Amino acid sequence: MPGRLAIDFGTSNTVLAIWDETRQEGVPLHLPDYGHIYQEGEEQISVVPSLIHYAPDKRRWIGGQVLQQNLYHSERTFRWMKRYIANRSPARLRLDGQEISHFQAGQDFLSSVLLAAAAELSLGDEEIALTVPVESFEHYEDWLTDVAEAAGMPRFRLIDEPSAAALGYGANIQPGDVYLLFDFGGGTLDVAVVLIEESGQAAGRRCRVLGKAGTELGGMTIDQWIFQEVLRQNDRSDADEDVRQLSRALLVECERAKERLSFHERADVSVVHPQSGAVLAATLSRDQFEQILDQHEAFTRIDRCIRRALNEARERGYQEGDVKAVLMVGGCSQIPSVQQTLRRIFGRDRVMLNRPLDAVARGAAAFVAGVDFYDHIQHDYAIRHVNRQKGGYDYRVIVRRGTPYPTAEPVAHLTVKASYDGQTELGIAVYEMGEHRRRGGGQPVELVFDPSGAARVVQLTPDEENRRTHFWMNEGSPTFLRADPPARQGEPRFDVAFSIDGNKRLLITARDLQTGRTMHQDYPVVKLA
Repeated sequence: MPGRLAIDFGTSNTVLAIWDETRQEGVPLHLPDYGHIYQEGEEQISVVPSLIHYAPDKRRWIGGQVLQQNLYHSERTFRWMKRYIANRSPARLRLDGQEISHFQAGQDFLSSVLLAAAAELSLGDEEIALTVPVESFEHYEDWLTDVAEAAGMPRFRLIDEPSAAALGYGANIQPGDVYLLFDFGGGTLDVAVVLIEESGQAAGRRCRVLGKAGTELGGMTIDQWIFQEVLRQNDRSDADEDVRQLSRALLVECERAKERLSFHERADVSVVHPQSGAVLAATLSRDQFEQILDQHEAFTRIDRCIRRALNEARERGYQEGDVKAVLMVGGCSQIPSVQQTLRRIFGRDRVMLNRPLDAVARGAAAFVAGVDFYDHIQHDYAIRHVNRQKGGYDYRVIVRRGTPYPTAEPVAHLTVKASYDGQTELGIAVYEMGEHRRRGGGQPVELVFDPSGAARVVQLTPDEENRRTHFWMNEGSPTFLRADPPARQGEPRFDVAFSIDGNKRLLITARDLQTGRTMHQDYPVVKLA
């Protein structure tokens, strides 16, 4: 049974849409309790600010309620949850004797939105669509799964955000044409090159992904850069106690300055300490704002991300000149210098900015209603093994990014050997491999909140960066091959073939080389991204 509802959970805003069968398109859904009206050109769009406030009386305020109650600055308000969840941040905030993580706050927020939408639409046993960044890892998709199931919605489909945006532009795209989707939101920059194909279904089209790429660059990152610039202009540090007390309010003002500079030439940033009366203030011009972006190599990183997606498309026979139009979505797409960067690359006539806030949700609604698209695996997947010569681990790639699915033939074969005499339980460690990317501005940093609620800018260690790009996917069940009789040390015991099904599950077929028995046939090991 096709669904109607789609939810685009964003770092700054969450947008909902439903499929309109008569109009054959996704249309935004307004939730009266949580929604906040945002002016998008001549059109008003309903969004749910991605905010949750835990009140001392145990009540929770969601989205627009936080703004209505004037609680945006409160240390009891969580924001930017998606970014922290994606990075598996261990940060917690202590409230009323309990520690709350961004994972829990995000689940409480998104579950509330899902339940409110289900009540508004009187949803039955229907699928819903949830969107994910192209660079999301399995742990983020697992978290979404837990949220949907906790909200009583076990039937759902996932679609990456740029592909959804392509479908969301609706009448503006035509079958047979190639488009580049540029999704620059609060947490990430995602780019996808897609081909719109004719479809025999009533919806009339489907989206084939030719190439895609993503990077951790978003509105939250830019807010952090402005935060650092304001402190620099005031010759202050985020370690100063009075600055720590003002850090959340200062970040809010930095966010507002970024939004204002997208439409005006100047923006003021000012916060006052309620006890001491000390002031942190700065004025930023549009030119200074663009210098900040340039100093942190934002435009270079944008160009690199676009080139990675175009290079993947080129491997499939499509050139940059084949791109008919660039479809821009996400709040940061409204920054003038970002638009100018894309116009320099593709030309003014090919760059479109019609639906920056709701295209992803509209397209996800089309997807869950039955509009099809073809996709490929986004990351490399590898088997970790011991390299005794260097005294550490190496990784052997078994699924390369860009692999279409489902696969008709095995994508890799592997021989599993015993580590010691008498071994009966053998297995493999499957890792999801992200990309180590050079970041601008020196050593990478991240904005975090300490348990008191104060914001600090901290440097990421090499170990932390490695942890974020190497994910052990089957850590809970690494052994699933049983040797009977027991194996001998160094003995090649199992031949394992790997394939991928239509649900992006990595399947194994394992044959015991000593007995000739097939131990597993298309056994699902992990879910790929």
